Amino acid sequence: QRGSDPRFLLIPRTLIPMMNVVIVESPAKAKTINKYLGPDYEVVASYGHVRDLPPKDGSVDPNQDFHMIWQVDPKAQKRLSEIAASVKDADKLILATDPDREGEAISWHVLEILKGKGALKDKKIERVVFNAITKQAVTEAMANPREIDEALVDAYLARRALDYLVGFTLSPVLWRKLPGSRSAGRVQS
Repeated sequence: QRGSDPRFLLIPRTLIPMMNVVIVESPAKAKTINKYLGPDYEVVASYGHVRDLPPKDGSVDPNQDFHMIWQVDPKAQKRLSEIAASVKDADKLILATDPDREGEAISWHVLEILKGKGALKDKKIERVVFNAITKQAVTEAMANPREIDEALVDAYLARRALDYLVGFTLSPVLWRKLPGSRSAGRVQS
């Protein structure tokens, strides 16, 4: 009955184009990669890191298994809302930030924020990496997705906790002993 009424056309799911949202770090990469992937993909930039530890005492708690309190960068807030809106209408989210520890962390942060916004319901999530922005490298990466590398995220978290704890402890000493100094991190220490 419904099939004969032109107002209720039943279209098999396989005929409806899938929309995939790809997250990269920079707008320049997004523009280039979007050309390579075509109309079934929307490539958007996170503009780098989207959240960090607030610069206040207690953002990392060594007594609570190094629990970290994260704060979304105010500049990234609007961008993350736009990303969440794109992802809500997508079939798949593809995290394609840089292949290093920082890129893995950016993907992890974006994923955590999108989960918190409820934008990932029934979405397939993939992580892809490529070392060059060429059509071949991007296409090959898309054909070989993986999960977020938890070891790289843990390495980032350890580095970030050390930077915070060492800097927060040593910076006041540095300011007293070397007037005009800004702050101390693990490298400077």
